[in-house]
Amino acid sequence: MALDHGLIDWIAEVLAADGSVTHRRMMGGATLYLDGTVFAIVGGDGSLWFKGDAQSDTTWDAAGCARFTQERGDGTVASMNYRRAPEDCYDDAEAARDWALLGVAAGRRAPARKRKGTTRSSG
Repeated sequence: MALDHGLIDWIAEVLAADGSVTHRRMMGGATLYLDGTVFAIVGGDGSLWFKGDAQSDTTWDAAGCARFTQERGDGTVASMNYRRAPEDCYDDAEAARDWALLGVAAGRRAPARKRKGTTRSSG
């Protein structure tokens, strides 16, 4: 499936006053960043998922937003800290901004990821 650039542009537009939205392609979809902070993913099917964490889980749960899950090759199900965007995010700019900023806040609270494959040597 083709990446939904219209959805990415929509999210960039509603967050324009908050910073610059960029994206990186991944597995048929894209990861969205606000000024370098990961806050959402767009699935290859056009689905939108905002970053969540323990602090925001009650808000996502209260809105009935499912957690992102994916079936692995061995049949087990993996879960990630992303929540399906409420339906109003697709046509209500204020709602999209509010939910996106909840994802941005979770992204900012997340621990920094260590780079893979880099080593440091001393002198």
